[in-house]
Amino acid sequence: MNLRNALLAAAFVAAPLVASGTAQAQRLEGVYVGLGGGINWITDTSIKAPGTGSLSSDVGFVGLGSVGYAFGNGFRLEVEGNYRYNTVSAPGSRGGNLQSYGPMVNAFYDFDAGWGSVTPYVGAGVGYLWGTVDGMGTSNSTNGAWAAQGILGAAFDVGVPGLAVTAEARVLGTLENVKYSGGNRAATTDNQVNLSGLVGIRYTFGQTPPPAPAPVPAPAPARTYLVFFDWDKADLSARARQIIADAAAASTKVAVTRIDVGGHADNTGTAQYNMGLSLRRANNVAAELVRLGVPKNIIDIKAYGDTRPLVPTGPQTREPQNRRVEIVLK
Repeated sequence: MNLRNALLAAAFVAAPLVASGTAQAQRLEGVYVGLGGGINWITDTSIKAPGTGSLSSDVGFVGLGSVGYAFGNGFRLEVEGNYRYNTVSAPGSRGGNLQSYGPMVNAFYDFDAGWGSVTPYVGAGVGYLWGTVDGMGTSNSTNGAWAAQGILGAAFDVGVPGLAVTAEARVLGTLENVKYSGGNRAATTDNQVNLSGLVGIRYTFGQTPPPAPAPVPAPAPARTYLVFFDWDKADLSARARQIIADAAAASTKVAVTRIDVGGHADNTGTAQYNMGLSLRRANNVAAELVRLGVPKNIIDIKAYGDTRPLVPTGPQTREPQNRRVEIVLK
């Protein structure tokens, strides 16, 4: 595979990933601007004039700025301006520098990979690249060459709506030989390939903070309260008064139109005695509700004696759970 085909393959590495649809796009939408900078390295390439040989590069730097638009479905389109500077050397000549600059049009796809505040993305771009080679026996200007690039990066949410820090790896190269001309000399290089690593910032206008999680509703107050009594007793214990207080407080927090107060007894006495005992218990509970501020006119008092046991038993059985008053909010 020749250099041009390899570069094109790298530049458009995003295409099969986008087409696969295996990831859901981040819903970023609106106009954005970006700035980035980092290191740049030019792969060895052949150069003619002032000598013929391999043009070697030291690590240099790259800077770029961009303006783009995110479509809300993961796709972004942007225009970029970039500048690269590297010192270079070739056999038979003293060292110099190579500067390149030009516009690019880039397309990106942001992936919702489920990584929290990190959004990976891929991109590809095409454009035009100009440059100069200085200090190698001549100072020449290039006529320029078409170029393409492939981009792999990630955006890191910093907690400010629309603002992200980015980290990228880029491969950018010309799609044809670059011809330099000027003065009494001419120079031609093979396709130039730049490998870059960048960090930057990106700001998307008009973004709003994500909605706050819906508050967890407080559990609704219970609508049935059980007040228990000692055997053959109708007076209220401290625990019984606390339960009645809870019922009275709940009646002010839920829509209540009526409160049923039903008294019960176990079956250790006669049916007539138990009916009277359950009524005394119900009356005492109702009186405590009224004392706590519950309107008397919404309280309905009933006595059931031993006819509705909570726990079925044999005759003449002292069952604590059957000695009760049920408060039901309706």
